[in-house]
Amino acid sequence: MQKIPKTPKCYVGGAFVRSESGRVAPLTDYAGNFFANIPRCGAKDLRNAVQAAAKAGAGWAKRTPYNRAQILYRLAEMIESRSAELAAAVSDRGSPDLQSITEVSATISRIVYFAGWADKYEQVLGSVNPVSSPHFNFTLTEPVGIVGVLAPENAPLLGLLTLILPIITSGNSVVALASRSRPYPAILLGEMLATSDLPGGVVNLLTGERKDLLATFATHQHIRAIAAVADHADATALEQGAAESLKRVKILSPQTDWFSPKHDSVWPIRDFTEAKTVWHPIGS
Repeated sequence: MQKIPKTPKCYVGGAFVRSESGRVAPLTDYAGNFFANIPRCGAKDLRNAVQAAAKAGAGWAKRTPYNRAQILYRLAEMIESRSAELAAAVSDRGSPDLQSITEVSATISRIVYFAGWADKYEQVLGSVNPVSSPHFNFTLTEPVGIVGVLAPENAPLLGLLTLILPIITSGNSVVALASRSRPYPAILLGEMLATSDLPGGVVNLLTGERKDLLATFATHQHIRAIAAVADHADATALEQGAAESLKRVKILSPQTDWFSPKHDSVWPIRDFTEAKTVWHPIGS
């Protein structure tokens, strides 16, 4: 029986869509054989993904923290049920090996970790402030909005989700560009997101060349922050492009150890929230 090649598409707005550019890049397996054509997204695809993120973002931000936690827990269960398939996609050998199995396991654990923070981070990042007037003064956190993510080339699943999880845990929406050299784990992740309880448009996954999209990520007015794994040249381009719209830019090194326990922390959530202070009069 002849095996039919897979036809991956971009995951945008909860649906699988063809790239507006119409361009593709061939993906080969570990033996060098043709495996699939990966969409090479352009600026129009990115703008469409931002629109989808904007539509989904308001509703996601209004979800209760408990509900966001349950959705993330369920996503971890779904990934666990397809862990062998994901490990094969992560592996350079085309079949699960110790390193790829470890990466998928670490990914599941990290999703569960941030699911646990979803209804607790406010107690750490917020505060009740002493003031010299008859008021209750509270500082609360709010999501910044749409966040752009540029994934690393190594650890294509764990690195991608380590960047995404703290962003969506606090109610933001995401437009992410997958690893250029190893995009297939992100494509499988999109298939799982499509059947999960995560509302379509909260996470949007694009594939393609970073050079085609870097400037649009940096300058798009509706992207309010960027989390990127970048070398010095790309980091400089992102920071300079983001200056006009006053985006937050968080840069991580390409040599980042994604398995490090330092990523299991509430502080990455703070990077993509804004502080809102509320004054409430006493006795009036």
